[in-house]
Amino acid sequence: MDKRYDIAIIGSGIAGMSAALNAKIRKKDFIFFGSKDMSSKLVKSHKINNYPGFFDKSGIEIKDELQKHMDYMDIKITEDNVLNIYSMGDYFIIMAKQGIYEATSVIIATGVNFGKALNGEKEFLGRGVGYCATCDAALYKDKVVTIISYSKEEENEANFLASIASKVYYIPMYKEDVDIDKSIEIVNDIPVEIKGNDFVNELILKKSKIKTDGIFILRESSDPEQLVPGLEIEKNHIKVNRLMQTNIRGCFAAGDIVGAPYQYVKAAGEGNVASLSAVSYIDNLKRDKSKK
Repeated sequence: MDKRYDIAIIGSGIAGMSAALNAKIRKKDFIFFGSKDMSSKLVKSHKINNYPGFFDKSGIEIKDELQKHMDYMDIKITEDNVLNIYSMGDYFIIMAKQGIYEATSVIIATGVNFGKALNGEKEFLGRGVGYCATCDAALYKDKVVTIISYSKEEENEANFLASIASKVYYIPMYKEDVDIDKSIEIVNDIPVEIKGNDFVNELILKKSKIKTDGIFILRESSDPEQLVPGLEIEKNHIKVNRLMQTNIRGCFAAGDIVGAPYQYVKAAGEGNVASLSAVSYIDNLKRDKSKK
C-alpha cells in the first residue's frame, strides 16, 4: 500500500468498464478490480439487440469489442478479489485477497449477488464463516473445513486449504466438472443452514449434515452490506440517487447492483454517471484542501 488512487472501481462488467473509460478520459489515477473475462453474465449472453451500435451480437462478440476499446485506452484490470471496503472519512481502505489498497473514492459495480444468504450465515460471520479461504487458512490448521463454491475458479482455494486442514469438504454450486485434489471430499448437495454455539460446528444440507469447524462461502459477487459496512440497501440493492451517490460520502454505485432493469445499456450509462460524479467529488476535495 504505497499509494492512494483517485478512484477504485470494483467490478469489470459493463458498468465498471464504462466507469473506467471515463476515469481514463478525465485523467484520474484509478485501479480497476475484476476478471480478465470481464463479466460471466456477458459472455454467456446469446444475442443482444438493445445496445446501440451492437445489433444481433453475442455476448462474446461484444466482450471482444469492449476488450479492444480497453486495450486502445491502455486500461488494465487488477485480478484481485475485493473482500471489504471501509470508509475512513476522506478516503477508503480496500481489503482484497492479495493486498490492501487505498482510494479517495469508490465505484461499486459488482453486479447482482444472486446467491441468497444461508440461514445462520450472517450470525456466524467471523465465527467460523468466511469468504476468503486463502486469507484465513492458517486458522484452520488440522481442522475440518467446508467450502461452498459458486465458481469453478475457486477450486484452487480448496486445493490450498487441503494442504493445511485435516479434512476439506467441497460443495460445488456450479455445473462444470470438478477437478480438485483427491483428498477433498466432494459433496453434491444443497446447503440450507449453518449451526453452532459460539462458533460454527455444523452445516445442514437438504440430504445430509456435515460436522465442520469452519465454512467458506465463495460467491462470484459479494453481498453489498458485507462489502461496505454502513451502506444503505433497498430491496437487496444499493440505494443511490440520480448521480449514483450512495449514503456514504465518496462511494458511488452503478449497474445491476443498484436495481432493475438488468440491461447492459442501462449499466453503461450508470457507470459513466458514477465516474463523472466521482471525478467531480475528487476535484471538489482538492479545491477545498487548496483553500485551507
